Amino acid sequence: MKKLSLILLILHITLAVSFGQVDRSKQPAPGPAPEIQIGEYESFQLDNGLKVFLIENDKLPRVTYRLIFDRDPILEGDQAGYISFATELLKTGTKTRTKAEIDEEVDFIGASLFTSGGSINGSSLTKHTETLLEIMSDIIKNAEFKQEEFDKIKTKTLSNLALEKDDPNAIAGNVRSKLVYGGDHPYGENITEETVEAITLGKCREFYDTYYSPSIGYLAVVGNIDMDRAKELVTKYLGDWKAKEVPEFKYKTPRAPLIRKVAIVDRDNSVQSNVNVTYPVKLKIGSDDAIKASVLNTLLGGSFSSRLNQNLRELHAFTYGAHSSLSSDELIGSFTAGTEVRNSVTDSTVHEILEEMKRLRNEKVSEDELQRVKNYITGRFARSLENPQTVASFALNIARFDLPKNYYKNYLKKLNAVTVDDIQSTAKKYIKPNNAYVLVVGKASEIADKLKRFSVSGKIDYYDIYGNEYDPSMKAIPDGVTAESVIQHYIEAVGGKENMEKVKDKTSVMKGEMQGMTISLELYQKAPNMLYQKMSMGAMQNETKFDGTKGKVTAMGREVPLEGAQLETTKLQATLNYHLHIGDLGLKPELAGMEDFEGKDVYKINYVTTTGETQTYYYDVESGLLVKQFVEIKTPQGTMNTTIVYDDYQPVNGVKYPFTLTQSMGPGSITLTVEKIEVNTGLEDSLFEIE
Repeated sequence: MKKLSLILLILHITLAVSFGQVDRSKQPAPGPAPEIQIGEYESFQLDNGLKVFLIENDKLPRVTYRLIFDRDPILEGDQAGYISFATELLKTGTKTRTKAEIDEEVDFIGASLFTSGGSINGSSLTKHTETLLEIMSDIIKNAEFKQEEFDKIKTKTLSNLALEKDDPNAIAGNVRSKLVYGGDHPYGENITEETVEAITLGKCREFYDTYYSPSIGYLAVVGNIDMDRAKELVTKYLGDWKAKEVPEFKYKTPRAPLIRKVAIVDRDNSVQSNVNVTYPVKLKIGSDDAIKASVLNTLLGGSFSSRLNQNLRELHAFTYGAHSSLSSDELIGSFTAGTEVRNSVTDSTVHEILEEMKRLRNEKVSEDELQRVKNYITGRFARSLENPQTVASFALNIARFDLPKNYYKNYLKKLNAVTVDDIQSTAKKYIKPNNAYVLVVGKASEIADKLKRFSVSGKIDYYDIYGNEYDPSMKAIPDGVTAESVIQHYIEAVGGKENMEKVKDKTSVMKGEMQGMTISLELYQKAPNMLYQKMSMGAMQNETKFDGTKGKVTAMGREVPLEGAQLETTKLQATLNYHLHIGDLGLKPELAGMEDFEGKDVYKINYVTTTGETQTYYYDVESGLLVKQFVEIKTPQGTMNTTIVYDDYQPVNGVKYPFTLTQSMGPGSITLTVEKIEVNTGLEDSLFEIE
């Protein structure tokens, strides 16, 4: 009997396992959209029009405030950047507090307080929330814009702009916004050195006085605080904030190009191309198409497993990563697909991006691929809800953009309802490979001809780093100008051959800052071509020596001999007045054209070295002075590119030398200021000896 019972038990287990087996040849059908619990928010409005949204969360004893202003975008014109200045100035002092006092009070209570993008944000422990709100209200109502703080912001902004001039991503962003939106639209404006120099403190104050009004204010209060306490504090500190009538603006809606166009920003020192396919899109926030567009974009280039990444990274090995965005906006959204690739595959990359865009329009995605994308978005959405600020953003969006109150509660249900037909119809509506700008920031001489096939007209449009179009053919070299005549003009501009030949040795001392660290550079040269260079940055030191024949670099206790192209480059650097000795150095100068550099015409001369390397020098057409130098050096670790901009020429014993040098290598840049230059001090040969 026991044996029979055991057999029956085994039989039941076997049947259960058999019937419970999953058929792994078929993907399980997707379940219903998960129920997402989104915290409720409460709201109230002050008499002055300030709208307040409370999201209670007692998991942590903290309270966070976020104040934003719902104003129309503003065309800043010839003072582009003043709104950013005004926002940053808010925290630099009030009528009753200095910047130092604000910082000290915030630090004392362990809070955070910052202004960004037209918003004011603060967070503290619950027990300090009243103190924090009092400080914030003082900033909001009593900001005192001071000249010394304004000057600091201007200096910092100009420094950042100098860095961005040599950053392909920043350049692509500038030109892309101008192409997509136009220069007469707020989204298409660029902040330049000229607009920053034009900004005044009065303009910043005018913006604050006009647009910081509770009538367009939305305040989110998130954390361990109840409605009664929130209403009490907000009324106490912001109830007397005076409302103003805020101007409204209307702008023409940007349109995608009727035919595909190719735009190039020529960067002669680029070994990579920054590729973008882009155009404006009419896609409103919270519209019926917004969720479908999000799924579509995630599939194309919005995740690591997207089609663009699989194609350009995994299949063709063109890049480390590719991406796309399909953004919604109350005025006008945009589409961009982009990546960075080596010059030799630039045209192939553009072809593949356009083909992936066409494939979404012409072919339906599979159910499996669509489900994977929806699963990815679901997980990302669910994780975002762990942050109380997400719920605050939901509340503000619902109010600002007049969305249904259950918009975010129903988000996953709407996401789950997206079908393969929806994806194709949405692609046909928003993916426009034939009505796009193909924007490439790169070396035109290597990529332009191959990119012409993507332009319907067969024409390529050229733009400077701020998106201003120019015709490169208009910069024709005047008759009679040669490489030799440009070099001779330079020699005369700096003081003439006779004065240059009098210089037998030269000592230069320079200083600069990079990443908060002071850099000191000492440079000693002796005729004909000896060099000793010492660079100090904090505890790090680097020495370079060249005795006229041999060279070495000493760093971190190691000595590395200079060889090949590095040795040739150092020999050129070591040669005093090398423009007088071009033939002796084996350099072959070639006049390569005339370009625009910072609003001035420059002659471009390529110097081909004895090792076949090319160094490019740029000479101001009018003054004759050398204004920029580009050097490409091949090392065992790979190719290194560096650009040096020369400025502020000053005479020393009859010869002019640049007293400001800005050197860029990769994304980094440093400006060196010359503290002194001395000539003919009798430098000893022993300084340059290599043991």
